[in-house]
Amino acid sequence: MDVYRELETGRRGRMDVIRTVDMHTSGEPTRIVVEGYPELMGKTLLEKRAYAREKLDFIRRRLMFEPRGHAGMYGAILVKETELTESGEADIGVLFCHNEGYSTMCGHATIALGRFLVDTQDRGVFPRRGQVRYEEGKKETVVRVHAPCGVVEVTVPTVEEGGRRRSDEGKRVRFTSVASFVGGLGVAVRTLGGRTARVDVGYGGAFYAIVDANELGLHGRLRECATLQAECAALKAALGSWDASALVEHPQHAELEYVYGIIVVDGELAVCVFADGQIDRSPCGSGVCARLAVAVARGSVAVGERRPFHSPVSAADPASVFLGRAVESTALVGRSGREWAAVRVEVEGRASYTGAHALVAEDSDRLPPFLVL
Repeated sequence: MDVYRELETGRRGRMDVIRTVDMHTSGEPTRIVVEGYPELMGKTLLEKRAYAREKLDFIRRRLMFEPRGHAGMYGAILVKETELTESGEADIGVLFCHNEGYSTMCGHATIALGRFLVDTQDRGVFPRRGQVRYEEGKKETVVRVHAPCGVVEVTVPTVEEGGRRRSDEGKRVRFTSVASFVGGLGVAVRTLGGRTARVDVGYGGAFYAIVDANELGLHGRLRECATLQAECAALKAALGSWDASALVEHPQHAELEYVYGIIVVDGELAVCVFADGQIDRSPCGSGVCARLAVAVARGSVAVGERRPFHSPVSAADPASVFLGRAVESTALVGRSGREWAAVRVEVEGRASYTGAHALVAEDSDRLPPFLVL
C-alpha cells in the first residue's frame, strides 16, 4: 500500500493530482472533481465556463479521455463561488464536461451531485453546506445548484446516522428543471442516405432534436451504437448546415444556442447521442425535460402527469428508470421580445457511488491526454 499512499497524497515524485468521487446514474458515469482543479477566473459562471474552455481544457481531456477515462466519461467540476451563490440564490455552482467540451445542463449528473453534496461534510469542498435547507417533516434536503443554464433545485431523501445527515441511497433523488420549452415541431431535416426526417426541437437546459426511430430506419436497432452515432451525426450536421437560429433561440444567453444532443425514441426506449457522438447510458435527465416540454405542447401529456423514461441500459433494471412530470406551466420572454410557453419539469432517478480516485499525471509522462479508441 506504500505506492498507493504516495500516489494518493501526491508525494511520489513530481506529479499533479486531481481527486474525484465517481458515481453513476442508471449506468451513466459522473466524475465529480473535488480537489486539485485550478481556480476559475471570471465573475459569472458562464465566464468561468469560457475560461475553463480556453485555458484549462487540457484538464478536461485528462479527466475524460484514456488512459484515465474513456469515450463515454462525463464530469462535474464543482464551482464554489458564482454570482448566484454570492446573491444567495444558489448553494454551489457546477460546470459539466464531456468528450467534446462543456455542456449547459446535465440531469443524470445533477442527480448524482445531489447525493454527493448531501453526503459531504467537507466545507473545503462545499463551503455553503451548512446553509442547505433540510425539511424535517419530509426527511429531505434541498440543494440549489447553479448550472450554466440556471439554478436547478435538487431534492435528496435524507437519513440521520451517527449524528449526521446523509442521503438515503434506497430512494430516488429528484430535481426541478429550469423552464423547458419547444424550439420547433415537425421540422424537416435531411438525414444520412438522403431521407427526410421530421424532428422536434426542445430545450431542457440544453437543446435537443427529438426524432422517432422510424424516421431514421432505426426501429428495434437502438443497441447498434455505430449506426446510431452515424445517423445522429448526420442529423446534427444537417441541423447545423442551415439557419436553425429560431429553433435554438435562448431567452437570455446566446452561449446556449446550439443543438447539444439527438434523442432517438423507439417506443418505450430512447437513446441520447450528445456532444461528439457520446452515447448516454441513462434516459438523459435534461433530455426528459425537453421531451416533456414537447409532449405537453403536442397535448400527448398533461401537466402533472408522471411518465417513465428508459434507455436500453436502464430497461434492464426497473430501479434505474427515470420518472418525469411537468409540474407547472410558465412563460418566458426573450431578449428579442419573443415569447415562449414553457413548463418546469421534475425528474427522478437513482445514483450510486463507484469509487474515489487520485488521478495523477507524472511530469515524465508525455502521452497527450486525448487518447480515445
